[in-house]
Amino acid sequence: MSCARAPSLQARLSLVLTVLIAVLMSVGAAVWMRETRQAIHEEVEAATRVAQQWLVVVLAEQREGDAQARERLLERLAAVGRIRANRLEIFGAGGERLYVSPESPYKAGRDAPAWFAAHVAPELGARRLDAGALEVVLTPDTSRAVLDAWDHLVAALGWACALLLALWLATRLAIRRALAPLQEIHAALEHGACGRFDQRLPQYATRELALLARSYNRLADSLDESRATNARLEADQSVARTIQARLEQERRAIARELHDELGQSITAVRSIAGAILQRSTEQPGIHGSAQAILAMTGHMQDGVHAILQRLRRDAPAAHERIEDTLQAYCALWASHHEGIELRCEIEPLGEARDEPLDDSVGLALLRVLQESLTNVARHAHARTVQVRVGLRRKGGRAEIEVEVRDDGRGLGAQPTPGRHGLAGMRERLAELHGRLELHSPPAGGLCVRARLPHPAPVTQ
Repeated sequence: MSCARAPSLQARLSLVLTVLIAVLMSVGAAVWMRETRQAIHEEVEAATRVAQQWLVVVLAEQREGDAQARERLLERLAAVGRIRANRLEIFGAGGERLYVSPESPYKAGRDAPAWFAAHVAPELGARRLDAGALEVVLTPDTSRAVLDAWDHLVAALGWACALLLALWLATRLAIRRALAPLQEIHAALEHGACGRFDQRLPQYATRELALLARSYNRLADSLDESRATNARLEADQSVARTIQARLEQERRAIARELHDELGQSITAVRSIAGAILQRSTEQPGIHGSAQAILAMTGHMQDGVHAILQRLRRDAPAAHERIEDTLQAYCALWASHHEGIELRCEIEPLGEARDEPLDDSVGLALLRVLQESLTNVARHAHARTVQVRVGLRRKGGRAEIEVEVRDDGRGLGAQPTPGRHGLAGMRERLAELHGRLELHSPPAGGLCVRARLPHPAPVTQ
């Protein structure tokens, strides 16, 4: 059933209360009818007994009298007329009816409905009295009492219907007034569904509605604060990305300057030193100096080449697989730290059709590896370090995991989570919905583990 067709809470409550009152009235009517039937029975039975006693006295006089007693009896009964709540009949010896009392003039021409009379009228049998040659039959008549009961019931039902209508209207108005705040609550929820949480609900007099309003206000405050925090985080992340992009540009510019200016200058010095070396074979002093210049410029070229590699290896090259980039950086790091044994295990990361991962994901993985290995070299005093990069599948989801484990001095010797390197790693991973974990293995050392959601579905 749709919301538009579903009955409102106000209509349901009004209907329930109305049905409850109607049921109570029906039960009351049933009890009233039972009591009325008993009252009619007692009333008519009492009237019949009085009439019967009177007739016994009259008929005794008739049996003891002369032959004109019959006529005097009929005249006397005719003079009395209607006996209350009874019908009197006199039959002769041959069964012919000699006399019947007149109908009651009370509410003449009217009778209660047959179904009502069947429920209310008691069953009272006729009384037959012996009058010698005559037979007197006294039959209780409950029709007038039943008619009175019917009239009382109709009047009571009229008042009850009026009262029921008044009660229904009063209940409806009371419920409407009590539930009026629900419209305001609904408007506030609709306002919040549109992403606006600036509306607050007042404190209502009804306890349940007051609790609901208080809960909504707390929720709105929390969501409003969360939205403001998210906006600040987005702004900070935007600034951080801008700064990072600028830094990358500066690093590339420095690399170009080193290559174009310093590299060319060193090459020119080497050329001049080589020419001097060729022309100074007979001059040992100059020849030796030229050889020293050549050796020194050779070392300078190697240093510049290493610096260029570090500057340009900080981000994966276009169309280069991240596995190759990470492997190359591990080899470069191992060449600069020969005293630390590096074991590098990099698994395929599941890219489809050998296409590289997104640059932001690749750069995040590379930054985590760089920072972790730099911390090992600076702080750990480790002899071995193990690097593992691979996919971890759980259900239908996959994560890229980078783990750097060393056998150094452990977490106490490493930078705390509040330092810039680890903070930068956490922020970079958080931008991509990843997380960073640090813990000390039982065997000692430190394990740095970073997990990033795989940006694309991974085939099994």
